[in-house]
Amino acid sequence: MQIQVRYDARAVLSEQMTRTQGLKLKRLSEEAYQPAQYARDLSFAEAARRIQALEAEIELANSF
Repeated sequence: MQIQVRYDARAVLSEQMTRTQGLKLKRLSEEAYQPAQYARDLSFAEAARRIQALEAEIELANSF
């Protein structure tokens, strides 16, 4: 009996944070003095959420 596993690279890649997201998140987390916001194993969606939150926080801090 042979089990066939289908691998969909697009599905896997869409779930992982992109390299661009990783670089941006690392930079923003350092700029906001929140290094714990960066992690290498985040999903695409979680990375996007954290980037948006950090950008909003930095924008607010810069408005004072």
